[in-house]
Amino acid sequence: MGRNLQNGERLRPVDLARGHGLSTQAVRNYEEAGILPPADRTAHGYRTYTPLHAAALRAFLALVPGHGHRTAAAIMRAVNEGADEEAFRLVDESHAQLLEDRRTLRAVESALRDLTPEAPKVPEPADAAPEAVTEPLFIGPLAAKLGIRPATLRKWEHAGLVRPRRDRRTGYRVYDEAAVRDARLAHQLRRGGYLLEQIAPLIERVRTAGGLEPLEGALRDWHGRLSARGRAMLAGAAELDAYLRRRG
Repeated sequence: MGRNLQNGERLRPVDLARGHGLSTQAVRNYEEAGILPPADRTAHGYRTYTPLHAAALRAFLALVPGHGHRTAAAIMRAVNEGADEEAFRLVDESHAQLLEDRRTLRAVESALRDLTPEAPKVPEPADAAPEAVTEPLFIGPLAAKLGIRPATLRKWEHAGLVRPRRDRRTGYRVYDEAAVRDARLAHQLRRGGYLLEQIAPLIERVRTAGGLEPLEGALRDWHGRLSARGRAMLAGAAELDAYLRRRG
């Protein structure tokens, strides 16, 4: 293994660490986790690294912003174990998730564009035809529609994100059209990475004003973060490719 990893220059752990703004312990941890290939040892048992290890470390650090620490580590372990196809699959999964997040953002924007301030209610003539209304939902069916647990809806209610009413006879939570709308928006924004304390005032503004305007700033930020992830994935792919080429 040592002969395969040597590329002329020998690097001490401290050299590798300083070159990437890390501690020597972090470098050792990365090697033990399989993120770096195994290091050679001197006659006295000290680790020695090579430019190949530096390339592996650059690839890992470049992958983290776009893929996250866990996935980036899994990608590097797969490469170092010779399982390139598994590494490519992990990369593809991250890209697929980014695409899904973009679709989610578009869905949020579409949903918000459909929101309009509620018109004041006026008495209708007795002979007026009744308008079609959306059937209220109980907590179980609504949770199933959103693909979440009922406990999550209860948590959102406690945080002020949704306001179901209580059925007078059974005491069960009932979600009318407005509550379902708020739950859908909360679900989409949570998927976008927003915290409950960030979502609550946004939904309150939507309740008050309606429409897309109250969330324009948040949506611009969401667009920016998705674009940053996409750019980071490109940078990570370039460093990963460079590492693969160096490995030969």
